[in-house]
Amino acid sequence: MKTTTLAALAALATLAAAPAFAQPGPPPAPATAAAGPLSVEKTPIGSLWANPAAKAVLLKELPTLEQYMDQIKDMTLSQVAPMSQGAIDDAKLKAIQAELDKIK
Repeated sequence: MKTTTLAALAALATLAAAPAFAQPGPPPAPATAAAGPLSVEKTPIGSLWANPAAKAVLLKELPTLEQYMDQIKDMTLSQVAPMSQGAIDDAKLKAIQAELDKIK
């Protein structure tokens, strides 16, 4: 009985100490504004969404975009365009880019 109890305590102590050995580093920084100018070609949608002025452009030009944000936040608008069933065509991309170019 003592051996079983001692073994159980040793196992419990090992499990309790395990997180101390495998401490994760700091969490990665969230994707915010990408370096350089905002772009439909290079800036992830999540980064555009994090910029209030760019978010306003997206909501104006693509009002239904928000419902897909979880699925497309790491993609660019140019990458999403072929999957948008015509909602994001070349003319729309150019219009959005023109508005993004006005943001400082």
